[in-house]
This record gives sequence, structure tokens and C-alpha cells, in this order.
Amino acid sequence: MSSKKTLKEILNETKKCFLVPCVYDCASNRTVEMCGFPVSLLSGGEVSISLNGVIDYGFTNLTDLEWVVSRASETSSIPLIADIEDGFGGPLAVYRSAKRLAAAGAAAIQLEDSADMEESTSILPRDKYLAKVKAAIEALKGTNCLLIARTNADPDIPQEMEEGCERLKVAMEMGADIAMMVKITTYETAKKMAKIVPGWKIFADVRADNGVPAVTMEQLTELGFIMCSTHYTMKAAMEGMLEHGLQNYKNQSVAYTFTHASGTGKPDFSASPLFAPQDYLELENSFTGSDKEYTIVGHHVDGYPAEFKKIDIKDRL
Repeated sequence: MSSKKTLKEILNETKKCFLVPCVYDCASNRTVEMCGFPVSLLSGGEVSISLNGVIDYGFTNLTDLEWVVSRASETSSIPLIADIEDGFGGPLAVYRSAKRLAAAGAAAIQLEDSADMEESTSILPRDKYLAKVKAAIEALKGTNCLLIARTNADPDIPQEMEEGCERLKVAMEMGADIAMMVKITTYETAKKMAKIVPGWKIFADVRADNGVPAVTMEQLTELGFIMCSTHYTMKAAMEGMLEHGLQNYKNQSVAYTFTHASGTGKPDFSASPLFAPQDYLELENSFTGSDKEYTIVGHHVDGYPAEFKKIDIKDRL
């Protein structure tokens, strides 16, 4: 039996707001889990870059997202939140999307109130958005998948800030589980939202300019925020690949890669050890009675780095 906790169980147990990294594939989700984060959030923008090679402009479809969600959630022990943009259409499309993504393993879906990617700065009329919320709530009944109601309302425009908060309040009263106003970036605007919107809230994409966080987890906890999302995985991955790439290209050698390991401290020619490959073979050996070991083209693969969190292989398959 799996020991995985649902997102709702984790949120009910936590006493303070915590950081939730945005991920885009199985590997980025794996690193987040290894570092001890309890929850991850699949970024629509970064999925588009990694899967399609283009910016987030509506190029990812439901089938693409379903594919990524199923693989990332099935190979991880932590709940995965899925950004489903506008739900790929009207209420009926939202209903179908919510059903399919819950079945694919999403722990929550994040539904925004923009009409489409080309008009992502314009929010839908309240009644049209709430119809989508109603469809999602109905679709998720009987599942462990939560609904995050998200507004793209601009907090710098007083009338829009008020409208965004009011529609989130109604969405929560209708049965949405968590609320998010994605353009809030400061403690003061978070405070304004907290006065109107009840229940669990997410602070989106926290910044840290000049090394100073825009808000702290303690401040957000006081305001009723339960999670705080952040983007770092793709930037960190690209920075690392560019660092190694520049050196390996310059030297026409992979010596740099074989001597530098800023994350694990264990230089190797492959990332395979981070996926604990021997655990897979041990499970197979328990079925076959053999003593097969995992190698890469006959080369020994180092063991899993002990300083990182490790999960039972049965929670990965």
C-alpha cells in the first residue's frame, strides 16, 4: 500500500505557510522531492518551454498536460498541483479537463479567470468564471483532487483588486478549496486580499530582490496563506547546463563535469544515481530471485547520495 499523503492531509497537518517549488517534468519534480519539499506545482509556462520549446502562449493542450501530470505524479511520493490555465475552454471543457487531470494524479488543479493566453491580462466577467468554477467543483467530487480558484486581477487597480477578491470569496463559498491572486507581490496587497478572501490561500511566485524576500513565511502564515509558490527549478537547471556546457565546449572535454558536482558533491558522468536505479533492480530481483545489478553500458553506477530524502521504490511505480 502506498504511503503517499494527499494534499488535503498535508494542509490540515501544517501550522505555517510553506514554500512550493514550480516544476515542469519528472526530473525537476524528483529534485524537489529529494530536497524535502512536501508539495510541488506543475508550472504551465515551464511545461510549455520544456515540452514544446516555446513560451507559454496557449500551445500546451490537455493531452500534453495529462501526459506530464501522469508521469510526474506516478513517480513521486509528494502531491503535485497542476496549473490548467483557463481549463482549455468553457465550463464543459473545464469539467472534462478536471476529470481527466484528477484521474491522471493531480493533487489539485489551478483554474484561472483569463479568457485566453492572448488576453491573459483581461479577466473574464465574474459570472463566466464562476460557471467554470462550478463545473470544476462538480467534476472533482469523490476525488482527492482540490480546486484552486485563481484570479489574474491587477492589485494595482483598486476596482480590479476588489473584483478579484470578491470573485475569489464567492468561489470559496461555492466550494473551491484554495484561493490565489497571482499578481499579488507584496505583504500589503496580500493583507488586503486576506481581509476579504476566507480559507486557505496561495501567495504566487514570491520574489527576493537583492537577496531580501518580498514576504516571509511567518508574515504569510499570519494572513492565512498556507502555501507560497516559487520558480527556481528551470532557471537552476539551465544555469547548470550552461555552466557545464561552456566549459566542456571550451575544453572539448567533459573533464569539468567529472570534477564538479555543486549539488551532491559526488562527481559522476550521469544523473542516474539520483534516481536510485539499484532500487528498481532490487524490486525486480525480489520477483525473479536473481541478483541483477544496474549498470550503464557495463559501467558501475554510484549509490544514491545519502544526504537527500529517499522514498521507497514502491511509491515510484
